[in-house]
Amino acid sequence: MEREKLIETMESILGPQGVVSEREQLRTYECDGLMNYRVIPELVVLPENAEQVQRIVAVLYDEGVPFVARGSGTGLSGGALPVASGVLIVLARMRKILEVDIPNQRVVVEPGVINLWVSQEVADEGYYYAPDPASQVVSSIGGNLAENSGGVHCLKYGFTTNHVLGAEVVLADGSVVHLGGGKAPDSPGYDLLGSFVGSEGTLGIATRITLRLCRKPESVRTLLAAFEDTEGAGGAVSGIIGSGIVPAAIEMMDSLCIQAVETAVAPGFPDAGAVLIVELDGPEAEVEQQFRQTIEICEANDASEVRVAEDDEERALFWKGRKAAFAAMGRISNDYYVQDGVVPRTELPAVLKKISDLGAQYGMRVANVFHAGDGNLHPLVLYDNAVEGEAEKAEDLAGDIVFVCLEHGGSLTGEHGIGEDKKKYMPKMFTSEDMDTMQLLRCAFDPHGLSNPGKLFPTPRLCGERPGPYQMHPVQKAGLAENF
Repeated sequence: MEREKLIETMESILGPQGVVSEREQLRTYECDGLMNYRVIPELVVLPENAEQVQRIVAVLYDEGVPFVARGSGTGLSGGALPVASGVLIVLARMRKILEVDIPNQRVVVEPGVINLWVSQEVADEGYYYAPDPASQVVSSIGGNLAENSGGVHCLKYGFTTNHVLGAEVVLADGSVVHLGGGKAPDSPGYDLLGSFVGSEGTLGIATRITLRLCRKPESVRTLLAAFEDTEGAGGAVSGIIGSGIVPAAIEMMDSLCIQAVETAVAPGFPDAGAVLIVELDGPEAEVEQQFRQTIEICEANDASEVRVAEDDEERALFWKGRKAAFAAMGRISNDYYVQDGVVPRTELPAVLKKISDLGAQYGMRVANVFHAGDGNLHPLVLYDNAVEGEAEKAEDLAGDIVFVCLEHGGSLTGEHGIGEDKKKYMPKMFTSEDMDTMQLLRCAFDPHGLSNPGKLFPTPRLCGERPGPYQMHPVQKAGLAENF
C-alpha cells in the first residue's frame, strides 16, 4: 500500500487527529528512554479504544506492514524503538480505568493508564497496586506488562507478572484473544499469560488488563542507613536477609548517586559512601520487632548513621530521593547510559568492585543505584555526547558490566528488558538452541514477524515449522522483507 493510501486508511479509522504523518512530528517518537538508538517511523497512530487497535492491526497485517506498540516511552532498552518502514501504535490515549472490583481485589484497565493512577484510584478503599517502577508517575501499565517491570518493592511483592491476572490481546493478524483467568485466581491449561507478560511487544498488543490489588499493610516502617562504602552496606543487606527478614524493599545508592539526587531534589541524604533505604511492612507487632533487629544489623555493619522516618512525609522524602536517581544524573553529567543486570546477593561486593575497576579502566564515572535485596543492579555510565566517541565508549563499558554480571552467575536484565539494547548479548547467556526454542513460541503468536520485529534476538530468527525457513507474508515478498 502506498504511504498516502495508508494515511488515508488510518484516518478513516481514527480521524485526522489520530494520525501523525509529518516528518518533524514523527521525530517526537523516534526513541524511547534509551536515546542512543533512533528511528523515525513511517507513521504514528493514536487509537482511543480496543476496536480501533484491532482494525489498525488488521489493515497492517493485510498489507504486510510491521508495527510497534508504545506506551509512555519510558522504557530503557529500546523496546519501543520504531521500525523505519513500519507504523508506531501509541496507546497513550487508552487510559480508562474500566472496572474496580474491591471484593475480588481486582481492577481492569486500558494499557495507557499510568501506573500510579491505579493505587490512587483504590487508596480510599485501603488498597494499592504493588509493582512500583521508579517511573511510575509516567510509565503506563501496558508498557509495564510488556517489559515485566519491577520496582523498589519487588523483593517482597514480585514483578508485574505476579500481579497481572488476565489480558485481552490483539494478535498480529488483528484477531483478539483473552489470556489468563481474569478475576479467577488461576486458569487451567498452558500459561500463555505468563508467556505474554515480558514478551516486549513481540507477541501482540494488550488492550485490556486485569490487575491484582493488595491491601495496605497494617504497619510500614522505613529507615535510611549511611555507610562508609558499598561493602559495608552490602554486609548489612546480607545480614538482614540472612536473619530471615524479608523487607518490602532494600535499596542502595553510592556516593555519586547521592550527590546527584541531593543536587536535584534535596532529600537530605547524609554525605556517605553509600546509603541503604530499608522498608518493612506487615502486622504491627512483627514489623516493630524486625525493625529493631534491622537497625541492630546496620549498626553491627558500622553504619555511621541510621535515620528512621518518623512520619509518612519523611518516608516519602526518602523514596523521592531514590526514585529521582535516574533523572538526577542530568545534574552531574550531560549524558548517561543506564544498564540493568542481576547478580546473586552474595556476589554484590565483588561485582561492584569490578564495576569500579572498569570505570577507572575506561576513564569514566559510574554511579550505582540498585535493588540490593535481589541483586538487581542499575549502573549509570556518565559521559558527554558532545565529545566524539564517548557515547560508543559508554556503551562498551555498559556491555562489559553485563559480562561481569554473567561471569558471577547473574542475568542480562532484571526489569528493563532486552529490546534493542541487549539483544547482541543474548548469545552470551543462551545457546542457539535456547533462542530457537524461544522463537518457536514467538512464531506461534506472530508467524510473519510483524509485531515489534528486530527486538530480543541478535540475528533474524524467522518462522517455519521449526526455526529456519521464513513463512513470509505475501506482501513482504513484494519488497518489505529486507526491513527485517
